Amino acid sequence: MKAMPTRRLTRLMVVLALLPLAGACSDDGGGESGGPQAAGAFRAAGSGDHVVIATDNGLRLRPADGRGVTVDDRVDQHWSHRGKVWTLDLSCADRTAGDEGCPRMPYVEIPDGVSVTATARNAGVDVAGVGAALDITTVNGDVTVTRSGRDDADVRLSTRNGSVRATSVAAERVHAATTNGDVVVGCAAVPSGVSAATVNGSVDVTVPHDSPAYRVTASTDNGRATVGVPAQRADRNHTMTLTTVNGDVDARRD
Repeated sequence: MKAMPTRRLTRLMVVLALLPLAGACSDDGGGESGGPQAAGAFRAAGSGDHVVIATDNGLRLRPADGRGVTVDDRVDQHWSHRGKVWTLDLSCADRTAGDEGCPRMPYVEIPDGVSVTATARNAGVDVAGVGAALDITTVNGDVTVTRSGRDDADVRLSTRNGSVRATSVAAERVHAATTNGDVVVGCAAVPSGVSAATVNGSVDVTVPHDSPAYRVTASTDNGRATVGVPAQRADRNHTMTLTTVNGDVDARRD
C-alpha cells in the first residue's frame, strides 16, 4: 500500500475461528505469529467453519468466489493466531478511515457453508448474497441483509441506534432487534420462528405465501398491531414474537 502522510491510525480486528482448520499459514501451533501479509484468501476447510469478525468501523460481507475468505486489499493486513483462533488486524496505516483508499466499510468475502459472527461499532453492516448462518451486531448504524442466510440455520441481527432491514433472508429462525429504529424482515424461506423487537420504531415481518399458521404475539403501546398470517391450529414449532413501544406492528404473508 502506498505510504501517505501520518494521520490517526484506524484499526480493525477480524478473528477467524475455523474448525476444522485448513489455513494459509504453516504455523499451526499454540503460539502467535503475525506481521503484514499480502492481500489474498485465507483458505477455509469448507462447510462447518466459523468466522468471527470485529471492527470499530463498518463492514460489508459478500460471497467468496471459491472456498477462501478474502479481505479488502485496500487496508493493511496483519495476521496472528493462537491455537484454532486466527486474528487478522486490519489498519489504514497513516490514514484516516473514510479517506480515499481507506474504506470506512471494508469488505470480507465469505464462502458458502460457514457461519459468520460480525461485530461493528461506529457504522453499519451490509450483507448481500452470503449463504451462511449469520450473527450480526453493530451499535451506531444500520444492519442491512439481502439474499443471505441458510434455511437450516439461524439469522441474528441487532443494532442499537439504527434500523434492521432484511430482505429475501433464509433462516430456520430469525432474531432482529434494535432500540431506535425500524425492524423490517422479509423471509425467502419459511422460518420456524421469528422474533423482532424495537422500542422507538415499527416492526414489519413478511413470510412466504405458503407459510403455515403461526402462534403470534404482536404488541405495541403507541401504535397499531395487525396480524395477517393465519393463527388457527398453529403448532409449537411455528411462532412469532413482535414487539415495540412506539410504532406499528405488522405480520403478513406475501
